[in-house]
Amino acid sequence: MSDFFQKVGGIFKGEALKIISTKKRDKMKRIMIAGTHSGCGKTTVTCGLLQSFVNRNLHTGSFKCGCDYIDPLFHRRIIGVKSHNLDNFFCDKQTVNFIIENSGCDIGIIEGVMGFYDGIKEQFSSFSIAVQTKTPVIIVVDCKGMSMSIGAVMKGFLNFRRYNNIVGFIFNRLPESLSSQAKALCEEMNTVYFGFLPYEKTAMLESRHLGLSTDLDIERLKEKTDTLSRLAEKYLQIDKILQYAEKAEHTDCCFSFGEIFGGDVAKNKKRIAVSNDEAFCFLYGDNVDFLEKSGCEVVNFSPLHDEKLPENIDGLILTGGYPELYARTLSENISMRESIRTKICTDKIPTIAECGGFMYLHDFLQSDKGEYFPMVGIIRGKCFRTEKLQRFGYAQLYARKDSLLCQKGECLKIHEFHYWNSTDNGNDFQAVKVSNGKVYDCVHADENLYAGYPHLYFYGNQKSVRNFLKRCEEYHNGKNQTNPTV
Repeated sequence: MSDFFQKVGGIFKGEALKIISTKKRDKMKRIMIAGTHSGCGKTTVTCGLLQSFVNRNLHTGSFKCGCDYIDPLFHRRIIGVKSHNLDNFFCDKQTVNFIIENSGCDIGIIEGVMGFYDGIKEQFSSFSIAVQTKTPVIIVVDCKGMSMSIGAVMKGFLNFRRYNNIVGFIFNRLPESLSSQAKALCEEMNTVYFGFLPYEKTAMLESRHLGLSTDLDIERLKEKTDTLSRLAEKYLQIDKILQYAEKAEHTDCCFSFGEIFGGDVAKNKKRIAVSNDEAFCFLYGDNVDFLEKSGCEVVNFSPLHDEKLPENIDGLILTGGYPELYARTLSENISMRESIRTKICTDKIPTIAECGGFMYLHDFLQSDKGEYFPMVGIIRGKCFRTEKLQRFGYAQLYARKDSLLCQKGECLKIHEFHYWNSTDNGNDFQAVKVSNGKVYDCVHADENLYAGYPHLYFYGNQKSVRNFLKRCEEYHNGKNQTNPTV
């Protein structure tokens, strides 16, 4: 396996949680690259700038607004920068600011999500993140098919909300012949012109979420980001962008982890196995960071390539990803399937399995080619392909009974995004979708297992993570009492 799939995520290694004081630290320079709409080019601009910053030997980090896995994975894998999510559905203001201030980076680029103001009634939007984190914002305008109408778009974004932190604009897919006009529009509206990017077919980043599996794919994507970096150096005003990143204010951060991991939970160092390979690549780096800050040792393993689970583990996390693309290989790795089934069914190891990991636990999984393959065989049923999204968006899960992560009636904050479905999605939680109030059943849960399509973000479900680690500690102690040599 590549180094990336062997080790991804956390920044802090072996560091127990400490109370974070309110003393002012050196602020992290940062800028937000937001956009007028999805597909306007903000990822293109972000990747070009990230690669340019890295090439200048700046200690760079990336942040993604919302719950997206794909862009942070791309930033880590291809550009090699530390990546984090900023999500104010999962986290309150203090927690979001903590993630920024404790990223370990000198300068960060926050990539927006959808259009700048888009969210659920403006909540959970790039706009709300920019304001609460006091981050200057550059708006990317997709100029294809426009000339002077660009000015109307600019004026709308500048004036829609009075306090919005917008400092200027970058113009994507703009012919060089119109660059002087765009600059004049910025001067007319008393905002900053940060440059433009012309259309460049060789730098297009389509299907980047599927292009992380082979060395050839990775090399091609690196060539694209190198091209984007060259375009950024030529057409964007990078020194000016760095100057405005310097103007980011200190965040309001006085967050404390001391109460969460105090007492018995932090006494024993727990060894948590986390799936991490081409098939299971949907993993919040912040979740790994959260575990390591609690004193855990995170051990990555590959259901694709390894023969069995790591030794001496106290907990198991099966992450999301694309198991349907690797269904045959996963099925043929019989020793790994048996290792996982024994650990969960016989040994009762505390286990979180979400989305792709949940699919892997079924009797059968349908591949992207339509064939069915045997899987681990813990969830009685099969996962099958559908033609449209089955679940998408934020929801709150309410527990119908006591289980691994929470007690009856308690709530988990989750996100779902999947085209595959299951003949048995479980009914141990009731989900309420945030956007429209729709109610549905999901998740298999008992005292040792959480398995379902919903994704968890640990910073937004701290009590539940504490419950999981407490159960891991109990498992560790019981395992050592029954078999001291294990």
